[in-house]
Amino acid sequence: MQIPRPYSGHKREQQRMSARTCLYTAHQEMGAKIVEFSGWDMPLHYGSQIKEHHCVRRDCAMFDVSHMTVVDIDGSDARSYLRYLLANDVAKITEPGQGLYSAMLNDQGGAVDDLIVYALPRGFRLVLNCATGDKDLAWMNEYAQGFQVALQERDDLAIIAVQGPQAIARVSSIVGQTTGDKINTLKPFTSIFTPSSQIDRDWQLARTGYTGEDGLEIILPSSDAETFWWQLYEAGVLPAGLAARDTLRLEAGLNLYGHEMDESVSPLRANMAWTIAWKDFERDFVGRSALLAACDEGPQDKLVGLLLTGRGVLRDGQTVYIAGCEQPGVITSGSFSPTLGYSIALARVPVEAGEWAEVMMRKKRETVRLLKPGFIRHGEQVFAAVANE
Repeated sequence: MQIPRPYSGHKREQQRMSARTCLYTAHQEMGAKIVEFSGWDMPLHYGSQIKEHHCVRRDCAMFDVSHMTVVDIDGSDARSYLRYLLANDVAKITEPGQGLYSAMLNDQGGAVDDLIVYALPRGFRLVLNCATGDKDLAWMNEYAQGFQVALQERDDLAIIAVQGPQAIARVSSIVGQTTGDKINTLKPFTSIFTPSSQIDRDWQLARTGYTGEDGLEIILPSSDAETFWWQLYEAGVLPAGLAARDTLRLEAGLNLYGHEMDESVSPLRANMAWTIAWKDFERDFVGRSALLAACDEGPQDKLVGLLLTGRGVLRDGQTVYIAGCEQPGVITSGSFSPTLGYSIALARVPVEAGEWAEVMMRKKRETVRLLKPGFIRHGEQVFAAVANE
């Protein structure tokens, strides 16, 4: 099935090797350090990654996430199509604006991608990772055969995430009291659709994010994005880049596709079993048989958090040694935690691993503590229990 592209003013500028979002000029004017990220020219930071990180934890900041892929799905079979395509069940969504986190699996139970699906007033909307967008679209089109559905990639939309304890208040000061009152009452993973103040086109304001803080992800026409970005800035919302976004999500214990999961890793191995809807035994979905077989075999490893209170920084790919285990583990994501002042990581280790392990750093093994993933939520330390269950 060919995906229609009705909008002539792409948010991507395809003339260069790397694409640019509609906010690229604003990033330049704000002094961003631009780097290539999954085929996009994106802001790494605007002078200080640490400042931007703390701004989200203590106040709020805004991120350009317009590089993510948005796909709208319509048609008489849209719901049944997504019930088969996704491991989570869109039948849980009962009204427009509600969202659902899910994985899209292959036949072996590995994650093709993780995503959020929203119910639109008509049809559904998927927000996909930018690095997997082309692959995802090909996969979705393959499984669309036999269903009466239409898939439309929304290159005419941008996404701005405003995250932090003051995010709702700052956005409310711009969008007006009526819309502000509505977003104040939103529950997590719900959204509202409202016309912008400038143009009578729908914006989607969703109470979602990737930082472990309260906030919104605002999907809006690309033509409205730069004006809104500067309005946020004038309201006291500072910009933040990819570097802060990564340390924030790591502190929150949130997975990153290509690190904690990929096409060889099932949701069962990525602490995402809660996103698999098993209750409806009549519902088949792609990858279900493989997941059932994996459940019968039992877990061989687990995804945990690591805390290093000594010197050094934990990094992706480092080996994790566990006493009594012949097979070592591996760090999937690691960095310094600006909030804690220590290095933290996510790691896949043997299922029998206990509370302590060692990581080779600077030709010396350093002791690390194993924890349940998730270190900081809403600005507060949340880890306590060890990941030995």
